[in-house]
Order: sequence, then C-alpha cells, then structure tokens
Amino acid sequence: MEMTIQKLAQLSGVSTRTLRYYDDIGLLKPARVNSSGYRIYGQEEIDMLQQILFYRELGFKLEVIKEMVTAEDFDYKNALMEHYKALIEKRQQLNVMITTVTKTINAMSGGIQMSNEEKFEGLKEKMIMDNEKQYGREIRRNYGDTTVDASNKKVKHMTEQQYEEVQALEKEVMNLLKQAMQTGRADSAVAQRAAETHKRWLMYYWPKYSKEAHAGLAEMYIADARFTSYYDKEQTGTAQLLRDAILIYTKMNN
Repeated sequence: MEMTIQKLAQLSGVSTRTLRYYDDIGLLKPARVNSSGYRIYGQEEIDMLQQILFYRELGFKLEVIKEMVTAEDFDYKNALMEHYKALIEKRQQLNVMITTVTKTINAMSGGIQMSNEEKFEGLKEKMIMDNEKQYGREIRRNYGDTTVDASNKKVKHMTEQQYEEVQALEKEVMNLLKQAMQTGRADSAVAQRAAETHKRWLMYYWPKYSKEAHAGLAEMYIADARFTSYYDKEQTGTAQLLRDAILIYTKMNN
C-alpha cells in the first residue's frame, strides 16, 4: 500500500507540516518522492509512524524517539510489547489518581472519611509516572528493571512524613547547590553537604546505596541533557558542580 503525504496525514491525524518536519529531521523519511515532487509513503513508513505516535503519547521527546526507531536492533514486535506494558502501567497509575481524587471529593463533601495515607497515594503514583516518562528508559537501561521496579515500590509505600521529607530534601539540595555556585568549588564544605544531602534524598528511592551507583548517576547528570537542564534551570554549571561534588564525596573522582 502506498499513499501520499496528504492521505497519510488524514489517516493518522498528523498534519502534513508535521510529516514534512519528521522527514527534515530524519525521523520518518518517505519511501520515495514521485516525479511531481510528492512524498509517497509505503506500509513500512505507515507502521513506523504508528510507533512514533505511540512513543509520543508516552511522553518521549523526538530526539529520543529517533534514536530508538533508527537503531539497528530496533524490533517492531518488541516495541509494541513495550508500548503495551507501558500503557497498562499508565492506566493503573491513572486509576489510582482517579480513585484518590474521587475519594478526596467525597471526603470534602462529608461522604466518607479519608486517611492521610490515602490522600498521598495519587501524588506518589504521579511522581512515579512523571519519572518514568521523563527518565525511565535511561534509568532502566543503566540500572535494570529489577532495581527500578523496587525503587517504584519503595515510593508507593512512603508514609506521609516520608513524602514530605523527600520533597524537603530535594529543595535543600538545590539551595545548597545555589550557595556552592558562589565559589564554584566542588570540594567546598557546602558542596559536600549538597552531595551528602543528595545521598539522603536518594535513599528514599533506592533499595540500597552504593557509592559506585551514586557516582554513576552523577555522570548521567552531565551525559543526559534532561538531567542537566533540571539542575541548570537557575544557573548554568550547577549540574557539573553537583557531579564533581558527588565524585569527591564518593571518592570516585580518581
């Protein structure tokens, strides 16, 4: 089966402008261009567009999608199985969120009593869902499904107090880094406090701690632009400082 860009746009719901952009960036090339200059797409391109839209729906950025679908070992069937698993997990997480919101509304209306633990179930699920969407692929690739699943389970069982503590620690890390950036020295006392606080923050998520894993995560803060942009959102170089401070803290800087 072959179709023009207009027909593919109509079939998929994606604009022709978007399809042209996908062509320009090398994400989805047409099968050929006919003598009139029109892009022509075959079944292989139609199937690939479906994959791209699945990944988009799951929150992946285009550059990440391109890296995945253009890889030599990309497997269409396995990708569909991954999509299926991710969608089931997303549905379960959304169901928890919906249940939490419904219970909260009923509790506010005087219909039911709601424990503090129940109030935070949805927020913890959202935390997991957001983290999986933004960093899941890289974290699972580096640490494995077993470790990440154990971490998610640990988050789900956080008490209200633990949830508040982890939020406070995250803010404390950022505040310490802001102070450390005044000198830019990773070996300063305040930078080392930031690294130590970062470890305490991690322990709310990780099943167990190792200095090697901590240092490895720090390297990801530099290697992955998404991590870098999170720490550099107020001042460029903050992620680098944190990485260097953690390497010193874990004695892995040699």
